[in-house]
Amino acid sequence: MKKIVILLALLLCTTPVFAATTSNIAKETEIQTRIDSVAVKLLNHNKITKRIIFTYDKKEKKKALSTDKALTKRQVIIYDGLYQHIQTDDELAAMLAREIATAMKSYDGSFGGWIDSAQVALGSKKFETVSDKRAVDYLVNAGYNPLAVIIFINKTCPQKRHDTFSRHNLTSKRLARVYEYITYKYPQYLENNEYINNEYYQNFLLTSVENRKKLAEKIKAKATKDIDYE
Repeated sequence: MKKIVILLALLLCTTPVFAATTSNIAKETEIQTRIDSVAVKLLNHNKITKRIIFTYDKKEKKKALSTDKALTKRQVIIYDGLYQHIQTDDELAAMLAREIATAMKSYDGSFGGWIDSAQVALGSKKFETVSDKRAVDYLVNAGYNPLAVIIFINKTCPQKRHDTFSRHNLTSKRLARVYEYITYKYPQYLENNEYINNEYYQNFLLTSVENRKKLAEKIKAKATKDIDYE
């Protein structure tokens, strides 16, 4: 009888833990399924013939010194800390599209893409701009709203003091260049702006007044020179 009581006590103690574990697994599976669904749509609609896989990782964020597996293994890893910023499939597509652009770079060039991969890893400022613009194209081709690239970057990328000695552009410059790219290539998304009442988009408009003035002046003057965004 004593053994039965002990077994029942152990069962009652472990049941909540088992239920919580099962719930966590179900949630992770749901997230992974959502990621795979959006990712494969991006790949198929953009006719990307190279293999890229997508993995959800519960770690809060990528280690600062870890190698980008999108370059080495053509594996896009979505960390939970970043995924928590995602609200819509458009935003998820924006995040994945940028990583797809990085993974595709690893297939380019000589020696199986190793040279181009090294260039991206060591000097990414120029490619960062290219990747942002490719993400816009990828989203449009797959039927997503490209303004989500602005939303995603505005949510997740901090604003440093300067980018003179950095491998990355100031976030404000990235946002301005994406906005300019959409303005010229996909103006219909601004004319019929589904994000106009989005709080994150409104925040972008609030913080980009000066850069958007520069773009308006360029358009009015029909100039072609690159804008020196701030």
